[in-house]
Amino acid sequence: MALNRADFRKQLQEGLNAVFGMAYKSYPEEWRGFFAVTTSAKAFEEDVLMAGFGAAPVKGEGAGVEYDEGAESYVARYNHETIALAFSITEEAEEDGLYGALGSKYAKALARSLQHTKEVKGSNILNNGFDAAFPGGDGVSLFSTSHPLWGGGTQSNKLATPADLSEASIEEALIQIADWVDERGIPIAVMAKCLVIPTELQFIAERILSSPYRSGTGDNDVNALKSMGMLPDGVKVNHRLTDADAWFIITDCPDGLKHMVRKKVSRGIEGDFETGNMRYKARERYSFGWSDYRGAFGSEGAAV
Repeated sequence: MALNRADFRKQLQEGLNAVFGMAYKSYPEEWRGFFAVTTSAKAFEEDVLMAGFGAAPVKGEGAGVEYDEGAESYVARYNHETIALAFSITEEAEEDGLYGALGSKYAKALARSLQHTKEVKGSNILNNGFDAAFPGGDGVSLFSTSHPLWGGGTQSNKLATPADLSEASIEEALIQIADWVDERGIPIAVMAKCLVIPTELQFIAERILSSPYRSGTGDNDVNALKSMGMLPDGVKVNHRLTDADAWFIITDCPDGLKHMVRKKVSRGIEGDFETGNMRYKARERYSFGWSDYRGAFGSEGAAV
């Protein structure tokens, strides 16, 4: 149904002091703080994890060399979704409005709606990261204590005992990240980049990470997290995270959390000959997901 003059009765007459609600500022694109962006030319994309070789054994004199095997481990699939929204406004409503073009105002609202959807979909990769109902290519949730390794055994990218954000819990997470191995048990150099938190934790994070000395103690100990530059990209506050005490560390692991763009946002405006209504539409296609769980570390917080 088209927006019509009945929807904007007050804006058809003089005397209003202000028309508000459509000019709020927006936060910068927060999802960009923890997703790598790639493009796609297909209906869906698949990433495959390759398992390499294990440790090389000692070869005895005159003995034959041993052979090892590698293989594909698991496949992560990205199914692109189409995101679209439209509105229509009558010719008369556009003509009779006294406080600026209604179409241009709602075109801005249309852009905000698409951006909000993208933020929610990106944030939900973290929001659903502890839920077994949202498994990745390896069959478990993004944050799990039992990611299977192709060469045998498992690996964790979450705290064994959920903990709230603190100096100690961050240090425990960073130690765990430093001990990560590849699919054959060989240590890999994955480094933490940034801390992603909900709005409720921003002041706690500031106290933990910004002081040159340890916060909450009477000692003069150095703040090791700060002096060692353990989170070089700092803190990213995300307004669409749904758990008030969950927190996340994003690493520099390649092919971790990914946003694939199938079709950039396109906008269209057209008039209907018979009615004179103007129709506005915005559309884009993309997907969010993760290939290598080593791209992130998470804790639900103690109150789970």
